[in-house]
Amino acid sequence: MPWQQLVADVAFEINPETGRLAYREVVLTVPRQSGKTTLTLAIMTHRCVAMGASQRVFYSAQSGKDARLKWEDDHIPVLERSPFASLFTVRKTNGSEAIRWANGSIWQLLASTESSGHGGQSDCSIIDEAFAQRDARIEQSQKPAMVTRPQPQLWIVSTMGTEESTYLNDKVEAGRLRAAAGETSSVAFFEWSAPEDADPSDPKTWWNCMPALGYTTTEETIRYNYESMSESEFRRAFLNQKQNRDAARPWQVISETEWNNCADTTSRIVNRPTLALDVTPNRSMSTICAAGLRSDGLAHVEVVANRPGTSWVLDWFNENGRAKEYKEIVIDPVSAASSLIHDLRSAGLKIIEIRPRDVVAACGKFYDFTMAKYLRHLDQVPLNAAIAGAKKRTVVDAWAWARRDTTVDVSPLVAATLALYWHTNPNSKPSIPTIADPWSVS
Repeated sequence: MPWQQLVADVAFEINPETGRLAYREVVLTVPRQSGKTTLTLAIMTHRCVAMGASQRVFYSAQSGKDARLKWEDDHIPVLERSPFASLFTVRKTNGSEAIRWANGSIWQLLASTESSGHGGQSDCSIIDEAFAQRDARIEQSQKPAMVTRPQPQLWIVSTMGTEESTYLNDKVEAGRLRAAAGETSSVAFFEWSAPEDADPSDPKTWWNCMPALGYTTTEETIRYNYESMSESEFRRAFLNQKQNRDAARPWQVISETEWNNCADTTSRIVNRPTLALDVTPNRSMSTICAAGLRSDGLAHVEVVANRPGTSWVLDWFNENGRAKEYKEIVIDPVSAASSLIHDLRSAGLKIIEIRPRDVVAACGKFYDFTMAKYLRHLDQVPLNAAIAGAKKRTVVDAWAWARRDTTVDVSPLVAATLALYWHTNPNSKPSIPTIADPWSVS
């Protein structure tokens, strides 16, 4: 395929000043089922038969077992059906597997251990499925083995992994930085992937990042996989995007135990509550939360209304004289809820537009109150779900709740946070009773 030819043409470029390979390292990341197995097979064969006698090639995958399966099920059968069949013999003894070529070249498997490959020499080493490598131990075993060889080359080949794929992630990040800076290097970097904000359901996205589409696979096949896989897995496998496992891992900021310790279904606010409104960035959900103090001085938050869309919000305040009863509502003016400010103000509500620096302080207060058990909630499903899926976003040296990079409706958490902050802010409501040492409350 054209993409394979491009990689091979560039990777085997010759430096005219030295007459040797221009690149000592090749980093390649493509979506799954793009044809990288065929490419690496061609690379290793070319190295053994066309680069001179006594070439030594090593191949590794996720594990020794995976490398053996790939070698035995994919590499050898293709070679045995090829015009090269008479030029090699195969040794399948466990631990010493090898393809021996008539010209003296040898092609061996490499285990995923730090000591593997030590003591010998290597002309070409392939680290396949590099997403599974948590560190550089294979690279560290192979680079010294290449020092005395005239044209060594290390290949790192993989589809993107997860945040735990530190070895591959570092290689990709370095390649992207060099490309962005226009730097020349002894490392050839190839990447086919979709931007993070690309629509995974759009065929245009597929055509832009799947180099095998139209050659070995079809739109129909990709559509089937999109509809049958989780979006996270589809993005990693077919858009070649790093999978964020945190998106599926709950309770990252406040633990389930810590949150449950603050639950009290009998909790009640005894003074006039403060209301806050938040709307999700995609405007799919809106939430109104209340915060106040209990008779024992502890803080209380609860979800008053959590419904789809935004059209119901104004009607909710107009019902039963709620606008006159509550009088004011806290809103972050740089959030999606800002579009409702004019209408709510027209309904007679006083809008408290919280400042960006107060948003950070509000998140810190919500967290601190929860950790200190100074907060009580009603164990409501919308707020529980928001806490379970909540993530942080960095704001200078502090943090705030992430609104976009989440898989849950975080509007209940954001609204509760704003309401709690304003209600317990001594500068906003001097009449609210204060506790000399809130951290002493059990």
